[in-house]
Amino acid sequence: MPTTNEQRPTARIGYGFDSHEFRPGIALKIGGVTLPHGKGLGGHSDGDVLLHAITDALLGAVAAPDIGALFPPSDPKWKGADSAVFLREALKRVHSAGYGVANMDASLILAAPKIGPHAAGIRARVAQLLGVPADCVGLKAKTPEGLNLDNAAVAHVVVLLEKRGDSKKARKKTKTKKRAKKTK
Repeated sequence: MPTTNEQRPTARIGYGFDSHEFRPGIALKIGGVTLPHGKGLGGHSDGDVLLHAITDALLGAVAAPDIGALFPPSDPKWKGADSAVFLREALKRVHSAGYGVANMDASLILAAPKIGPHAAGIRARVAQLLGVPADCVGLKAKTPEGLNLDNAAVAHVVVLLEKRGDSKKARKKTKTKKRAKKTK
């Protein structure tokens, strides 16, 4: 595996998984987008299955605690919380570890609603939250044929992180090299 001078990986991957049951009387949020549907996903927060899986993938990539450890469902503070809060905390930890998101890919498994008409909006919102171009966010949706999951939504996510260079150090090294060449 490629490493930096610090012997830390230059790239890391993370995998996240989440699932929630559909319940009436709740707005359906997937990927930070509210979708028209008769039921939403139950959960202690807003139940956004995709953002939860992305959060766990980011945290796992930098060997941080998982979403449940950082935002325990037993804590009333997180009741009904916007899942973007969790994702932002995971990104802070990724950046603190010296990494940035290169890309992510997700598979959603649910019987309804159809994700196709909403995919571009979900990809755009997730890209915005991650700070990457939309073409660095993959999103696929599958039906749970034969899995007896018609009343649930499942998300599988993988992320690729890349070591971020310290731009100040890089500029300083470049200036030093240019000075050295001039003196030769």
